[in-house]
Amino acid sequence: MDMMSRQQISSPLSDRQYWLEQLLAISGPVLTALAERHLKESMPIEFAEVSGETEEERAIAAAELQADRAKYTHLEALGRLLSGMAPWLENRSLSGAEEEIRARYAELAREAIDAGTDPDSPDYMNFSDGFQPIVDAAFLALAILRAPVELGEKLEQRVKKNVVAALKQTRTRKPVFSNWLLFAATTEAALLKLGESDWDPMRIDYALKQHEQWYLGDGAYGDGPEFHWDYYNSFVIQPMLVDVLAAAGDQYGEWDAMQAAVSGRARRYAEVLERLIGTDGTYPPIGRSLAYRFGAFQSLAQSALLDDLPKSVSPAQVRSALTAAIRRTLEIPGNFTPEGWLTIGFCGHQRDIGERYISTGSLYLCAAVFLPLGLASEHPFWSGAEEAWTSKKAWSGQAFGIDTALK
Repeated sequence: MDMMSRQQISSPLSDRQYWLEQLLAISGPVLTALAERHLKESMPIEFAEVSGETEEERAIAAAELQADRAKYTHLEALGRLLSGMAPWLENRSLSGAEEEIRARYAELAREAIDAGTDPDSPDYMNFSDGFQPIVDAAFLALAILRAPVELGEKLEQRVKKNVVAALKQTRTRKPVFSNWLLFAATTEAALLKLGESDWDPMRIDYALKQHEQWYLGDGAYGDGPEFHWDYYNSFVIQPMLVDVLAAAGDQYGEWDAMQAAVSGRARRYAEVLERLIGTDGTYPPIGRSLAYRFGAFQSLAQSALLDDLPKSVSPAQVRSALTAAIRRTLEIPGNFTPEGWLTIGFCGHQRDIGERYISTGSLYLCAAVFLPLGLASEHPFWSGAEEAWTSKKAWSGQAFGIDTALK
């Protein structure tokens, strides 16, 4: 984040100001580098620890993994970051200093999209080599669904044409039989939103109906045929189901009929996520992809953004809980390099928790927690007084609601 932004956001920080400062700190290096078309030159590519019996074997393995991740990490950074920023970029209720910053970052975001999708750009990104582009083209598509004006209508026609061409390149790839089906669906929903007549309803239909088969009960879906103890219901499944149906649900009656159940499950899952946030903002380090940090709360953040929280929690309660989780994470040293890029870690720099598919660009999925910045500052989420969340109430002897399963 540049000095102008820091000066405009006064101290001491309110929760909203604190959230915005963190979002700008996370996004600044990525968007600035892309706007200047030197992301590939500037962004480090940190990757998972490698093994080998000798130093030479480890060096060879590291070089191979770095080269592999270099094919994908830049689109990861762009798509994941913008999918979390999009509601704030689309926010029409702002004024004053925050509106000035939003407008400037919206322009940076459009320049970043241009840099990443222009075949003549040094930062042109990979949408067709390997399978990983299926994932991150979908996160870019999700950003378009969440900011259809700022990241859709306001794109120059040349840029929009390049975006459409880039998204369509992923059609040559076959998604894994898992949450990946939703990546293909999200990309098609964005093509529909961008006005493309050849969007593919079958890719959406297959993802929706297959996830209906994978629904396990009490607000949780399997990630494919089996259940996994991880945060993928929040990283991908619940948010993409909700947003795909919001964008395309009116195209077919059977899709529209799914919306009530999908939304109800998302509310229940948000209720569970809120209860996972401990009294000090910690939460269980369960499952894979923990290096996405507080992106684990995307589904809860989305429910707050959509004004669709469960009755058991208030908007201010959710804000207080998420603020605690963000602070607990970012106030530990090591989350950023000296130049401001995210490092691999759950809370600080913990390279050993990165899977082989994790690299620097992957980490920007943490931006998903900031979705409620798309709400007006007068909304109860931001204007309500600080409130104890469920764990704080429970562990301080206060009354708190009984938890019940979704019927």
